[in-house]
Amino acid sequence: MKKILIVEDVAFNMDLLVQLLEDEYELVTAVDGAQGVQMAQQEKPDLILMDISLPMMDGYEATRRIKSSDDLRHIPIVALTAHAMSGDMEKTLEAGCDRYLSKPLDEDLLFALLAELL
Repeated sequence: MKKILIVEDVAFNMDLLVQLLEDEYELVTAVDGAQGVQMAQQEKPDLILMDISLPMMDGYEATRRIKSSDDLRHIPIVALTAHAMSGDMEKTLEAGCDRYLSKPLDEDLLFALLAELL
């Protein structure tokens, strides 16, 4: 079973993602960017779903740190953001995210993306 790290600080959003994915994937979770980096190092997931607006360390910085690690840079990171504004997609890709999804999430799009990346 493929392992996905979900980095999300809003409990409702985390619960929704866990409910959607728990039957198909092994899930590990983190509630802020610093914990996300730590869990990525510890768990070596197959994919990371990274909220961008996080406490402690935002998703951009967490992504940069993960992608700067030789052991982790191969892991696909999908940015999740409620701020679907002009320039956001470019900013997430510049930080090292492989893909970008805006909230509220389209379940079909999420599953298609996971199938493509895993």
